[in-house]
Amino acid sequence: MADRKAFIERDTLETQIKVEINLDGSGSAAFDTGVPFLEHMMDQIARHGLIDLNIKAVGDRHIDDHHTVEDIGITLGQAFDKAVGDKKGIHRYGHAYVPLDEALSRVVIDFSGRPGLEFNVDYTRAAVGGFDVDLFREFFQGFVNHARVTLHIDNLRGQNTHHQIETVFKAFGRALRMALEADERMSGQMPSTKGTL
Repeated sequence: MADRKAFIERDTLETQIKVEINLDGSGSAAFDTGVPFLEHMMDQIARHGLIDLNIKAVGDRHIDDHHTVEDIGITLGQAFDKAVGDKKGIHRYGHAYVPLDEALSRVVIDFSGRPGLEFNVDYTRAAVGGFDVDLFREFFQGFVNHARVTLHIDNLRGQNTHHQIETVFKAFGRALRMALEADERMSGQMPSTKGTL
């Protein structure tokens, strides 16, 4: 499998984002976004997906975190799309169930080339540490649209909002890892009857 790394910059009137990834990394991560709770969650992606992530962001946070969070999702999606390449020889599909105390989430992903998000999380609170948890849908929508994946996220149970979100991000990292690992039986073939993804 080719070197699966990417560097993407996104520069708009609202945000300036830089994302560097290595899909075959060790889970190391560095963040400078001004949004600590999002950074804590992205660290779960890196560590559980064994993906190296380096993300820097400057945004119009004097308004709120919306543009910064959404644009990080968009730029991360672009980086994944570039790093994955032609998708030959990968498993393509990945899934994970992850618990944290009372919370349990399931994430299923398909590197299908078709953007689609099903996001079912009934938060028990509207914010964690001042962070508007509704923004996580925007993060994942941005990711899905630009990574061109189908993504199903279901928080199956949970009482603590932090736990609910953390199980989602850990499961997301694990599902990414499964989907992107080399499938030795595919011998570099395209994992699709269409011959393209």
